[in-house]
Amino acid sequence: MSTTNGSETGNGHAALTATRATEVSKLDRVVIRFAGDSGDGMQLTGDRFTSEAAAFGNDLSTMPNFPAEIRAPQGTIPGVSSFQVHFADYDILTPGDRPDVLVAMNPAALKANLGDVPRGGTIILNTDEFSKRNLVKVGYDSDPTGDDTLSAFQVHRVAMSTLTQGALADTGLGKKDAERCKNMFALGLLSWMYHRPTEGTERFLKEKFARKPDIAEANILAFRAGWNYGETTESFVTTFEVAPAKLAQGTYRQITGNTALAYGLVAAGQQSGLQILLGTYPITPASDVLHELSKHKNFGIITFQAEDEIAGIGAALGASYGGALGVTSTSGPGVALKSEAIGLGVMTELPLVVVDVQRGGPSTGLPTKTEQADLLQAMFGRNGESPVPVVAPCSPADCFDAALEATRIALQYRTPVLLLSDGAIANGSEPWLIPDVADLPDLRVEFASAPNATDDSGEFWPYVRDPETLAREWAVPGTAGLQHRIGGLEKQDGKGSISYDPDNHDHMVRLRQAKVDGVTVPDVVVDDPSGEARVLALGWGSSYGPIGAACRRVRKMGMPIAQAHLRHLNPLPKNLGALLRHYDKVVVPEMNLGQLALLLRAEYLVDIHSHSKVAGLPFKAEELQNVFADLITNLVPEGVK
Repeated sequence: MSTTNGSETGNGHAALTATRATEVSKLDRVVIRFAGDSGDGMQLTGDRFTSEAAAFGNDLSTMPNFPAEIRAPQGTIPGVSSFQVHFADYDILTPGDRPDVLVAMNPAALKANLGDVPRGGTIILNTDEFSKRNLVKVGYDSDPTGDDTLSAFQVHRVAMSTLTQGALADTGLGKKDAERCKNMFALGLLSWMYHRPTEGTERFLKEKFARKPDIAEANILAFRAGWNYGETTESFVTTFEVAPAKLAQGTYRQITGNTALAYGLVAAGQQSGLQILLGTYPITPASDVLHELSKHKNFGIITFQAEDEIAGIGAALGASYGGALGVTSTSGPGVALKSEAIGLGVMTELPLVVVDVQRGGPSTGLPTKTEQADLLQAMFGRNGESPVPVVAPCSPADCFDAALEATRIALQYRTPVLLLSDGAIANGSEPWLIPDVADLPDLRVEFASAPNATDDSGEFWPYVRDPETLAREWAVPGTAGLQHRIGGLEKQDGKGSISYDPDNHDHMVRLRQAKVDGVTVPDVVVDDPSGEARVLALGWGSSYGPIGAACRRVRKMGMPIAQAHLRHLNPLPKNLGALLRHYDKVVVPEMNLGQLALLLRAEYLVDIHSHSKVAGLPFKAEELQNVFADLITNLVPEGVK
């Protein structure tokens, strides 16, 4: 990631160079939201702007927001697709609460997003789409570009479709194909406004459409036309600069949560020396884990797209039985279908990583929206006593480390592990400091190589355990002298024979629970700068960013507050109980109805203030700031009974 000054755009960074004198405003952060119909290319536009911000050296965080319907009627609110990017010259934690700039490609995009734009914010409209027909589709009685609807905002009316078609008039493209390039016109205009590099986008377009050079050239021309429009029109009198962020030294790249998770699994295979088999079935928002891993066969990765969720995990578990590391990826509905096979993994005590990229439920629910409502399913969603460790990343980049940690636990303790990501993490992106391979954990395992029976029979007993981890020995089928029986019926301790003995069943149930309870996890770390906080904000998963940003705001208000975040949800860190009791009030924000709060109350008998949100969208720092400030304000003064 570059550390050059933002004012250098156009001096070696960009293929296009500014000539018109404009006022340049220096900002420390900006939030931009691109919004349009699902066919308008808003995700590509936002992703390209994000890539250039990353190459320039800004810290950033993004929030793609996809329509829930596969193809909603064009020009309607259900069909609106948006991409929000927050970039800054300092470390940031969230995609931003409200967009400083809204680019609305049609009336539906304006109506769906206008409520989020603060007074005085900038709105850039594609006026060509504000026809009477399109206005009626979304319930506008009059054209908001011509009445007082937008009087509180800085509005720029740009005929993007017309200008794009004009720029491409000599290319020979038809009107429809030419109009499809209007998203690149918008990208060019915003790139000019914020002094973004342009060479990377032009190179990307040439590579993306390498087999269709006429389409590549059309998109590049539209991109340049948008940049030149900003340069020549008198509508925009100010441009903006956001300098590169001062991040830790190293090599960075922009990465999404799903890609980081896939890379973590690749690294886990290399560090363990095991082949990875991903047995999976495509499901939103987890499918990109499959897509990314399928590109890395050179690292010993096998990807198997099964006919259904059950077949996917069955293949993964079979791979683990055969001496590989089985992985399966899904979302909440798929975890429900996989529950019996996860129980089989608990019974057979084989390593297995189950990735759950959570989405809104129940049932099919909100496939493209985010939620944290699978925690209790991960903990208890199997028949019988079937404990499994549960790990949750806190950000897109953290998915890499979380995948390695889930693998460590699965291999060291011979158990399935649930890894709980979610839609906000999976699709969001941020800079990732590429680690040094020498710093990655050693995950190598030893397979059983000789009989181990304790009765001098010379047999191999599959349930002879490591006294420290309680993990059983892992024998690769076909190893001479290690014949053994395995399956889903209860086992006799040690020998592994089928057993219906009541005392043995009680013993095995408690033993499997003890193994999970004994998983070593690091203590939870508290951020309490003043040491005077009486309120602790505790989160897990993707709530990390909003909680952290809200705590920063509360501290700037002069109120002390502590923050802690849980990666390990089962077992919980050993110091957590004492930590919870140290504070007068513990608040747990969750995108569910209070599932972690329920577990903490039951485990530690501590009063937890649960703050819930199940809207399919992440928390905003603003809303959590108000919650935290109210709790601190309403605390009984110390010493008063």
